[in-house]
Amino acid sequence: MSKLTDSIKAKAKSLNKTIVLAEGEEERVIRAASIITQEGTANIVLLGDEAVIKSKCPDVCLDGVTIINPITSSKTIEYANLLYELRKAKGMTEEKALILAKDVLFYGALMLKTGDADGMVAGAIHSTGDVLRAGLQVVKTAPGCKTVSSCFLMSMPEGSVGYQYGQDGVVVFGDCAVNPNPDSEQLADIAIASADTASKLAGIVEPRVAMLSFSTKGSAKHENVDKVVEATRIAQERAPQLSIDGELQADAALVEVVGKLKAPTSTVAGKANVLIFPDLQSGNIGYKLVQRFAGAEAIGPICQGFAKPINDLSRGCNVDDIVSVVAMTAVMAM
Repeated sequence: MSKLTDSIKAKAKSLNKTIVLAEGEEERVIRAASIITQEGTANIVLLGDEAVIKSKCPDVCLDGVTIINPITSSKTIEYANLLYELRKAKGMTEEKALILAKDVLFYGALMLKTGDADGMVAGAIHSTGDVLRAGLQVVKTAPGCKTVSSCFLMSMPEGSVGYQYGQDGVVVFGDCAVNPNPDSEQLADIAIASADTASKLAGIVEPRVAMLSFSTKGSAKHENVDKVVEATRIAQERAPQLSIDGELQADAALVEVVGKLKAPTSTVAGKANVLIFPDLQSGNIGYKLVQRFAGAEAIGPICQGFAKPINDLSRGCNVDDIVSVVAMTAVMAM
């Protein structure tokens, strides 16, 4: 476990947040819930049938874990009424709302909406689309943001060449998992959300956001460059308190001598600790190259842009992954 992961867990323990694990009948989730509760990382709510949960892992201590069955819960009718009100303009009926309120993903999202939980983690047995859909329909996006996106915390090994970049070897990469071809407005959302994640999760005191391209300050002309230039303008306008600049090539963003040469007036060039990729292909390729070639720990993907934190697990996740994601979700709920 890296120093960064340890730091996130320590911060989560101090916050006393309640995180709902929607897939409460899944064995990995049950075991993670026990560990999280014993370590005091967060207060855990498991969704599912209590008898099924306990029969799945009879050797696991669930003292201190709250178990709620959405099918029999006294809150289900209340949640169904709320869901109907939220979605009736979109064609939601009372009957459909009641059916959905008994679904673990929607029930978990409704817990967040009502303040009965601070964050939700799911995805061990559900697709990313299903998890995000429940979040978007119920929790919705944060004020001023229209885009749900993702980022990775890339933590370089201490003593490695990459450790000189970012803050203590940590650089935030976004978006590497959700939006295939974001437009300028969406890129601006991703930039602002990634800066917030960098501050909350990675402890980056002063996020310096580089909007990446194959061009630096007009060195190339193309519509793909124009998109990044416009995204930079929008992000700067929406969040004037943040250090955001672009368009910048990766070396101009990260290497001080290159930054001074290519963008001498930039306050971000050569000092960036948050990198915003122009599309999903470059972002996904970029984080995997750094992970494999530089030996970086890739913490994520971390979902961002929701009004309250919802994080999506890989269906190949293990118990330790779930424990870590719950810690991140608790910190994001600050």
